[in-house]
Amino acid sequence: MKPPPFDYRAPRTTQEALDALAGGGAKVLAGGQSLIPLLTMRLAAPARLVDINGVAGLDTVEVTAEGVRVGALARHARVERDERAAAVQPLIGQALRHVAHPVIRNRGTVVGSLAHADPAAELPAVLAVLGGTVEVASARGRRAVAAADLFTGPLESCLDEDELALSAFFPAAPRLTGTAFAETARRHGDYALAGVAAVVALDDDLRVTSARAGYLGVAGVPLVLDLSEPAESAARTGDWSAVAAYARERLDPDGDIHAGAGYRRHLAGVLTERALRAAARDAVQREAR
Repeated sequence: MKPPPFDYRAPRTTQEALDALAGGGAKVLAGGQSLIPLLTMRLAAPARLVDINGVAGLDTVEVTAEGVRVGALARHARVERDERAAAVQPLIGQALRHVAHPVIRNRGTVVGSLAHADPAAELPAVLAVLGGTVEVASARGRRAVAAADLFTGPLESCLDEDELALSAFFPAAPRLTGTAFAETARRHGDYALAGVAAVVALDDDLRVTSARAGYLGVAGVPLVLDLSEPAESAARTGDWSAVAAYARERLDPDGDIHAGAGYRRHLAGVLTERALRAAARDAVQREAR
């Protein structure tokens, strides 16, 4: 199939891009790995396509002690291979290795995935569990949007039609903090039936002080659970099954043609146990290095 007709714009500056988006009815083309299929299947019919690939200064990856800021045109593969980013916030790279296939990661963008807001995608769950932000701009000005406010429903975000997502900020992993990512898909590269991005923090005696899990594929938006209480007990006893049970009690996924609700809940519990155990181990290992 061919996409419906649209007005094509190829701005060279951020201001030109914002001017092209003003008035609404437009879609932004960055990596295009989600948008192009929607256009060709006529599931999206924007009046205007704003191709930002020629805009200078949007392909940055900035790493500081505070965290990692990824520009709108930074490709998955580049961020995945960035050793500085991995040192400051390893959860980004851990999740990116699960995104589709290398050919997709070579073109798709981190910020584009966040703006697309697919609840089965990896990066929205990562941003949510880390408490990250997205900087957006329009002809009206700029604002920072917290991950907790960004995702409003399946394939829906709080971004207005005239807004451009400029960058995403992933806070750094503090000392004595470990991360892990786990997901299960029907085939390698498919969207996950369920997935978990885990963050576990320890005190100086290597006891768990906090544990959080960000879920993909189990709700209409990325879901974050505080699992500190069961994780602290599990770390002491070595029995992490209670963490899985705790999570299952608080998850209410829908079933679909790929997996029933009960199976998806069970799977989320298994992945919770696996990811949190790995994150706690990672925290100890990072401190030992």
